[in-house]
Amino acid sequence: MDLLEYQAKELFREMGIPVLPSQRIDHPRDIKGLQLPYPVVLKSQVRAGGRGRAGGVRFVENTIDAIAAARTIFNLPILGEYPKVLLAEAKYDANREFYLAVVLDYTQARPVLLGSPQGGINIEVVMQHMQQVVVEDEFSPFYARRLALKMGLKGSLIQLVSDIIEKMYQLFVGKDLDLVEINPLGVSSSGEVMALDGKIAINDNALARHPDLISLAARTAESNTVKQATISTIRGLNWVNREGNIGIVCNGNSLAIATVDLVYQSGGRPVSCLVVDREATPSGLEQLERALDQLAQAKSVKVILINILGSAAYSEQVAKGIAAYLQRKLQSTVVLGTALPPGMPQLVVRLSGSENNPNLKPLADFPLTLVDNLDDAIAQAISLAKAAVKRS
Repeated sequence: MDLLEYQAKELFREMGIPVLPSQRIDHPRDIKGLQLPYPVVLKSQVRAGGRGRAGGVRFVENTIDAIAAARTIFNLPILGEYPKVLLAEAKYDANREFYLAVVLDYTQARPVLLGSPQGGINIEVVMQHMQQVVVEDEFSPFYARRLALKMGLKGSLIQLVSDIIEKMYQLFVGKDLDLVEINPLGVSSSGEVMALDGKIAINDNALARHPDLISLAARTAESNTVKQATISTIRGLNWVNREGNIGIVCNGNSLAIATVDLVYQSGGRPVSCLVVDREATPSGLEQLERALDQLAQAKSVKVILINILGSAAYSEQVAKGIAAYLQRKLQSTVVLGTALPPGMPQLVVRLSGSENNPNLKPLADFPLTLVDNLDDAIAQAISLAKAAVKRS
């Protein structure tokens, strides 16, 4: 379960992570009781990314403009999701913006610290400069400082950013979270740091240990209903590298960012990355098939790398979804196991726990590469992409 921004910032505030003065807006009329001095920014509170580009983030200078903007944002769907809450926040002038995250790496079974000296909405630039530090032993300030140095920070920024990373890690461990993300962490001309946006992913299996998170999760579920009966929409990382040749599908934003970063570091060229739901519902499996179709139709895509993390039952459902997709593509082929139709990208599938997993038998008869280790999957995808380029 992903928390909304204003809920994530409630937890940031409890941890001493600096956030701006803000106010929750449940209806445009609440603007008249706004206690923040203008100018302010109004933000749509939805789980989907790309709010700024979609018009869900607006700066306003006075009450009249704020009411009009609030009405517009409340009626603006972002990837099919309408907000029930807006966040009004003081305006902040940042000289620099960083990306920071703490994420659970299921492959290594360890927390990983992520940081980029370039933050904000240009995800491609963020990922090109991404650095990571694996927390291999008991956490200490050394890990946070190491990430800050790898990001190229100097002077007082090293300690300021390290302190934020430490608090993010404490929140991550203390609440049994899957992800704590700040993008961007703004730095003012005076050297003040501020979490300008935040994302938190709750580990559903740990909710029983955290009654406060149960309350937040319930509020999130109530606040994120869709007003119209539409199919669940595929999310993306809002970037396209037209010179790339590897399409990526993941089930989670943090996993997607880490995967794209690793592909870049290994010498691969990602085209784009699509993010599907982390639940094996009919809607989530439909997203998976549509994501594969979308990438397969892109002429530049030579290989599709599918990186999915979840339980054994989840992996089984995903395997069935991929098999159904390939069955549809191969319906004109008499014998399964033959080559894919001309022009269709090669598939490299990495499902957690796929090694010797009998539940993944649905994939055995199809022409794809099934790999348990992410590094191996990335190496296979890059090798296949290079071979395809040579043949073309």
